[in-house]
Amino acid sequence: MSVMDAPNTALRAIRIGMRMSQDDFARALQAAGHRVGEPNDANKRLVQRWESGAIAAPRPVYARALEVVTGLPISLLGFASVPGRQVADDQHGGHDLTSPMSSLATPTPRPTTVHQSYEGIWLSRYQYYSSGRGDSFAGQHFVVVLQHGDRLTARSLPGSAASSLSMDLTVDGSVVTGTWVEQTDPAGYYRGARYHGAIQLLAEPTGRRMAGKWVGFGKDMDVNTGPWELIFRDPSTSKATLDRYNTTAT
Repeated sequence: MSVMDAPNTALRAIRIGMRMSQDDFARALQAAGHRVGEPNDANKRLVQRWESGAIAAPRPVYARALEVVTGLPISLLGFASVPGRQVADDQHGGHDLTSPMSSLATPTPRPTTVHQSYEGIWLSRYQYYSSGRGDSFAGQHFVVVLQHGDRLTARSLPGSAASSLSMDLTVDGSVVTGTWVEQTDPAGYYRGARYHGAIQLLAEPTGRRMAGKWVGFGKDMDVNTGPWELIFRDPSTSKATLDRYNTTAT
């Protein structure tokens, strides 16, 4: 690394926040590549070179895997932007211009029934019944949705709620199916408990709203369910847009 190379502290902070070692992160990138039909050779050494700043920007195949794993757009992962061209990395630390021939090595995506983009900022709102308090409550977050083919990842903006929420979804026509995980507020009623479950939504033809049901286990291991909806707010995932929505969801 030269004296001019700046460490990618943003990527490192995100990885540590996900409680992943560099090995774990590399394996997650490989798994994400297989899921979206673009296998990659991510390894610990590559993650180290990204975080040290020795590699300023990832190849597109790694960029897409990074977005899938982190749930954040590549513009927020601390990499340098290079106007007018894409910079690619290789496993030996070199920087290469992306060649038109590189597309020949990219696997052909499997057919999908997705005809529109769901990428952007959405308001996530669900309802649940608290047996301990004997009443119903609502949970709200602003989430950033990224799309790769028929796969959607949704991650809550940290300032939009005291808890953190993530969803991994698959689109099939108007049906959206997947899983959700919520880490509750450490200072709240559930004291930082982690809940997870399944979700299925129907997307309206306008692409501006998805509505359906969630299912998950309660603290007494009983199966609970309730309504969940996602309401489209903004197509942009730029840092400025995310900053604007990084506030209490209403």
